[in-house]
Amino acid sequence: MNTQEQQFPSQRLIIPLFITNRGCPHRCTFCRGIAAENCDPETMTDSVMKDIVSCYLSTSKPDKKAYTQIAFYGGNFTGLDPHEQDKLLTLAGAFIKTGDVRSLRISTRPDFLGHDQIIERLKRAQVKTVEIGAQSMVDEVLDLSCRGHSSEDVRKAVSTLTENGFETGVHLMAGLPGDNRDRFLYSVDEVIRLRPDMVRIHPTLVFTGTALADSYERGGYHPLSMDEAVDLCGHALSRFERAGIPVIRIGLQPEGDMERPGTILGGPYHPAFRSLVEGKLFFEMASRLLASMPKNLRQANFYVSPKDISFFRGLNNSNMERINALTHPVGLTVTADPGQMRGTLRLVAEDHRREIHRIPEKVDRRYTDLECEDV
Repeated sequence: MNTQEQQFPSQRLIIPLFITNRGCPHRCTFCRGIAAENCDPETMTDSVMKDIVSCYLSTSKPDKKAYTQIAFYGGNFTGLDPHEQDKLLTLAGAFIKTGDVRSLRISTRPDFLGHDQIIERLKRAQVKTVEIGAQSMVDEVLDLSCRGHSSEDVRKAVSTLTENGFETGVHLMAGLPGDNRDRFLYSVDEVIRLRPDMVRIHPTLVFTGTALADSYERGGYHPLSMDEAVDLCGHALSRFERAGIPVIRIGLQPEGDMERPGTILGGPYHPAFRSLVEGKLFFEMASRLLASMPKNLRQANFYVSPKDISFFRGLNNSNMERINALTHPVGLTVTADPGQMRGTLRLVAEDHRREIHRIPEKVDRRYTDLECEDV
């Protein structure tokens, strides 16, 4: 656990401001180039900022108001013109002064954090969280994706941020051009070595109008299947959990036109992708527990945390159907136990009891409920 983690609570409200593709030196092969934007640095004013922030504050859940951040997402914040950065940070910082917001959050590229004045600007503005778009830790994959930075840039960026007391996040993508299972899991292990405070993972999708779409239509790029993506992201989630690094999002958050026909040409998109990944892990846990039990059971009951029960059941109860198929005709039930820790599964069958801890007991779970865009 990072030493600065004590500064950052797990329950927080994130107010997202999208500067979509602003500050980016070029477009990566997978980048849409068009998405929702509600924060144009040129036209943003006090009144517009106040309207956006007030809307989120008025509709937020009370239990998430303990720690509020304004976040600048969707682009390369530190690649903006310095005057634009100062303008946005000043407008957002006004809410820190009033006490409505505790700190700021940005997303940026790893190769745009190399100057001391950038770090000092972020500190002065009370930016506490910096999320880095790494995408991969394999240089060939980065080159084929036209990222324009190296894996060493990622290492230096996370190190610099950590040394300066920032909370750090790293984004990874599965299924990029030139990537494969071994390379992706290598990237996962490399990120674990960097000890960021949080991670986001999503599989690569082929959006219309991108360079990746051209390669896909020519047969040069083959996206992951849904099963491959779920399996890869499940392995990544397990590794990060064992390392005590929370994965705050798995899969892209549905936006505006993403589900409109023709927007996504290929790739494993599902609006509840995390549920598929979590469901697969819980199915594997349930299978292992059942395999350890006597074969002549008449009744068995699984116990899970109330926050995990939907993951255990699976989408449309698909896990329950699969688990029942493993044990028929044994009667199976599932109970939400408030005393059960998240990421654990307990099986009680007659006089037999078994339990699996997916997340090691020693791991700090304060971040396990953190899902930044859900407000």
